[in-house]
Amino acid sequence: QVQLVESGGGLVQAGASLRLSCAASGRTFASYPMAWFRQAPGKEREFVATISRNGAGTQYADSVKGRFSIWRDNAVNTVSLRMNTVKPEDTAVYYCAAGPQFGGTSPHREAYQYWGQGTQVTVSS
Repeated sequence: QVQLVESGGGLVQAGASLRLSCAASGRTFASYPMAWFRQAPGKEREFVATISRNGAGTQYADSVKGRFSIWRDNAVNTVSLRMNTVKPEDTAVYYCAAGPQFGGTSPHREAYQYWGQGTQVTVSS
């Protein structure tokens, strides 16, 4: 079982930067690929970024490529998302996800076993 808790959301102006963090419980964090997804009001939850178990591999949605970066620190069980040059269309609840254990990265939400409660990011124009 993995429990995930996101933090770092808030209200920012367009063009600003924001850092989201996700703290994971347990001693098996390094065995899970991790990802960030987001869900805007009235829309499906969509992929944002994913990172491999050792942090060497990353993948981004086209909409955030070049602006967002994902990294992880397995020593302290955290995965983070740096959001640069945010846009109003980045407004959403951002979710951290883990899984599958010992698996590879995926942009598909069905691949992930554990989810955090989400953190709201609102970008004003």
